[in-house]
Amino acid sequence: MSTPIADHTTTEGPGPDGPLVVTEDAGLAEHLLRVCAAAGTEPRLIRAAPPPRELWEGAPLVLVGDDQAARCAGLGRRAGVLLLGLDLDDPGVWVRAVQLGAEHVLFLPDAEAWLLDRIADAAEGVGSPALTVAVLGGRGGAGASTLACALAVTAARAGRRAMLIDGDPLGGGIDVLLGGETARGLRWPDLAASRGRVSGAELARALPVLRRLSALSCLSWDRGDMLTVPPEAMRSVLAASRRRGGLVVVDVPRHLDAAAGQALEQSDLALLVVPAELRAVAAADRVAAAARMRLADVRAVVRSPRASGLPAHRIARGLRMELAGELGPEPGLAEDAEKGVPPGIREGGPLARFCGAFLNEVLPPVPAVGGGVY
Repeated sequence: MSTPIADHTTTEGPGPDGPLVVTEDAGLAEHLLRVCAAAGTEPRLIRAAPPPRELWEGAPLVLVGDDQAARCAGLGRRAGVLLLGLDLDDPGVWVRAVQLGAEHVLFLPDAEAWLLDRIADAAEGVGSPALTVAVLGGRGGAGASTLACALAVTAARAGRRAMLIDGDPLGGGIDVLLGGETARGLRWPDLAASRGRVSGAELARALPVLRRLSALSCLSWDRGDMLTVPPEAMRSVLAASRRRGGLVVVDVPRHLDAAAGQALEQSDLALLVVPAELRAVAAADRVAAAARMRLADVRAVVRSPRASGLPAHRIARGLRMELAGELGPEPGLAEDAEKGVPPGIREGGPLARFCGAFLNEVLPPVPAVGGGVY
């Protein structure tokens, strides 16, 4: 049974970024307020329906108690309306949901975890999820970390939001390649205990922002002894990163531990960097087989240090994968790394050309977010 709070319309909460909650049921209102607080947002609570039309239309999400469904049905259809049922044994709730134009009918506490995610998504203004690209080497020293950095740098310089995640605990820290090892911000040891939902916006604000690329955030390792990340932490961090949109690049080790496997499973595609050498191709075949057990779309990037190397198309065909492109030698790359100059900065270099063409192919045009230029 519902418990009336008041017989007149009152409004509480600052809004407008939080959801609109419409109910007179005290228990439901209290429960929804707790869920919103857990999601890191404050709702606007209407204690009697109908709410003003401008609030109904402008809220990122609307949560309507079944006690007010009939009175809200005439406000007009909109996306993002959820009906909170009060009685599991009342079949009429489904009829009222249709009249209201609700996307879902939920019953608490059973649907609390799902509702928490939906409220947090609305609070973060979630749009299209980020494209997530895993990069791994066919053998040691193949240049996977260099390519991962260059992809993120290229995206940020083009005005796209970019997140670079270092999934290789033995790689020396990908922030070093970016010249940001002294930048202040969280590293993996600070996030290893993460479980459940992590706010994408809060994560990005807590990570180091490197040099003048404000659109690029990087999660790397510190210089301590920690060598593993729990797969739950990798899953939470990747989910938060994806919700921010843009591009997420994960540097994945060749030997797939549980966290690296989770990274591949959460990725949209993977790039396998293969030097154009016979032994490297043989090693890459084994890495590719392991990667394909986690992710179907694995593409080859052939690095050809010499003109006499094996043809790139033959290497890709031998590995039974699509050829994403070929990388030639880039003069000055080693010197740049010593100076803390990120790979991909040289606009006319092979890395920048490959990354620009690849990202133009796989990413839709998006409004610029402002990334800064070196």
